[in-house]
Amino acid sequence: MNPTQDIDPKLFSILKSVPDPEIPVLSIFDLGVVRSAKLLENNRVKVEITPTYSGCPAMDVIGDDVKKALQENGYQPEVKLILSPAWTTDWMTEEGKQALKEYGIAPPESAEADKKALLGNEQIIPCPQCESTKTKLVSQFSSTACKAMFKCQDCEETFDYFKCLI
Repeated sequence: MNPTQDIDPKLFSILKSVPDPEIPVLSIFDLGVVRSAKLLENNRVKVEITPTYSGCPAMDVIGDDVKKALQENGYQPEVKLILSPAWTTDWMTEEGKQALKEYGIAPPESAEADKKALLGNEQIIPCPQCESTKTKLVSQFSSTACKAMFKCQDCEETFDYFKCLI
């Protein structure tokens, strides 16, 4: 989990309900992009979010979705984009990683696994369908820059792998 998360308990369930626009089974909280959410006076709220990678096109949508969810609950939100420290897959919750797997996207493994799989093309990224590690890199990039495309040699399914960003 994001070690710098500072979430007011009154805002937690609202933020937990905001889905990632690219992977709707994953909340922005479970993705780890919510850095802080503070309740101020007069129902004002300040939320800080961090992109999964520099230039992520979903951040405007995420900011708008956060504002809408908070406004629907009677708050006056301000959303600020924070770039430092950079987001890391270490900030994803275990619940979020499990949701990715159930959705058919292999969750991030480790920086070492990425090196072996993405650079050395070793077979170590487990298939989210059958859990085989007999998988092969198809492309360093998939539907988004933060994912790679793999193919399982056992069940023959292709799948996205959410690359480890640390």
